[in-house]
Amino acid sequence: MRLARLAFAAALFALPVLPAHANIEEAVKALQANDGAGAEKALQTLIAARDPRAQFLLGLYVYGNAESKLFDVNKATPLLLDAAERGYTPAMIPIAGAFAEGKGVPKSFVEAYKWVAIAVHWNVPNAEQLLEQLVRDMKPDEIEKAKAEAKAYKFKTK
Repeated sequence: MRLARLAFAAALFALPVLPAHANIEEAVKALQANDGAGAEKALQTLIAARDPRAQFLLGLYVYGNAESKLFDVNKATPLLLDAAERGYTPAMIPIAGAFAEGKGVPKSFVEAYKWVAIAVHWNVPNAEQLLEQLVRDMKPDEIEKAKAEAKAYKFKTK
């Protein structure tokens, strides 16, 4: 039995790096080198497959970074929104910010609050503080509407 476990472990270490993991790793290295075009290229196959990690990296750090040569909120926001809608928690706060500021989407404190409230539910760090900030700019009926939308929200599965 012990020999079988060792053989299984050896087989696992002999497996090649999965392409998705390799693409993410390649994109992160490109981002660290301030090579947005390289990161964009590395992520394209994952973007086509709607990988939320790739959507987040490309949406926030390449298209969503004002210092990037590829900065384009109209490309960034749909990627972040799709990732958030499918439950990728790191995308929830940036998409809430996009709604709060009207960057790439119509300005909506209700939508912003909804995404931050969902992030709070999923224990995203600092989300509770952001809710407190949003409340300052909202009317009571908007807050109630946003709370109801957050509570009723169902993540997309496709």
